[in-house]
Amino acid sequence: MKVEAAIATGTGSFQIDYIDVDEPQGDEVLVEIKAAGICHTDFDSLSWGKPIVMGHEGAGIVRSVGPLVQKVKPGDSVILNWAIPCGHCFQCLEGNQHICEVNSPVTSGNKASGGHAALERTIYNGQPIERSFSLGTMSGATVVREAAVVKTNVPIPFSSAAIVGCGVMTGVGSVMNAAQVKPGRSVVVVGTGGVGLNVIQGARISGAGMIIAVDVNPNRLEMAVRYGATHTILADRADKGLAQAVSQVKQLTGGRGADYAFECTAIPELGAVPLAMVRNAGVACQVSGIEQEISIDMNLFEWDKIYINPLYGKCRPEIDIPILLNLYQKGDLILDDLITRTYSLHQLDTAFDDMLKGRNAKGVLVF
Repeated sequence: MKVEAAIATGTGSFQIDYIDVDEPQGDEVLVEIKAAGICHTDFDSLSWGKPIVMGHEGAGIVRSVGPLVQKVKPGDSVILNWAIPCGHCFQCLEGNQHICEVNSPVTSGNKASGGHAALERTIYNGQPIERSFSLGTMSGATVVREAAVVKTNVPIPFSSAAIVGCGVMTGVGSVMNAAQVKPGRSVVVVGTGGVGLNVIQGARISGAGMIIAVDVNPNRLEMAVRYGATHTILADRADKGLAQAVSQVKQLTGGRGADYAFECTAIPELGAVPLAMVRNAGVACQVSGIEQEISIDMNLFEWDKIYINPLYGKCRPEIDIPILLNLYQKGDLILDDLITRTYSLHQLDTAFDDMLKGRNAKGVLVF
């Protein structure tokens, strides 16, 4: 079938053009994309050095399946999952499906080809083209491995389902799976964009007694309160290392520091901030995926502080995505209101601009 897609050039720009999507084979699934989330990683993919079909958050309807597919059938609504487990490698058998040694586009170092999706199923200008994280959700349809889809088990709009497979899972999973926040404890969240708001939601759902949101954008802090923040700190961009915010966090927590601190800004200079905000023997969590080299004063680790850097909220797709959907159905996990604005594929430029300027909690492309 011929569908429209957003194609990253690899040199900082993109174009909307038609691609051909062929029928699935083996354990592959053809999904008609109904909605695709818009993430900072998608903007980064513009400069990955090669043409790719963009997008790694999505939801849609299964249209056809290969002969080896067992868990979904045509007509099923599904959420796409970018950390595709093989189920057989050392890490998958250890329960670390999010860092699969065979399929993970992050651990393999190639974000455009994890999961070994058949290149020949997607054709652009007569040649096979890779898909971002082997999903390429910013297109009318995609062919993916069966392990890349999770059937939705509750009624949910496609626009809301689309964001579960990255930002929501990363935020909530970092709280519940990685840091394992205990009820009644204090939590500070630095950066209240899409991922940070879901860290706040995860802390609220986990029963945290105090949730402190820190951001330089007052509009985002207003959103943070709606999603569960009990206190807010408006930070100053000129405050090096957020020293003033660190002082305010300690004042709010009786001088000791928070029990847990989460960094959700993706700003390398703030990578050590959660260590400064947690108490002795507290847990600092770097959520945003900072990959640059940074320097850290080792005094920040005193005493017995733990610093963790989980990927994708330690997601086990077939276990954790249904849990999130059940929390949504109960009303505990807010998804519908998290989507500030929806866009058509041809409005992607506007969507990126809104995201980069902090206008949205979350933007979604709707097909």
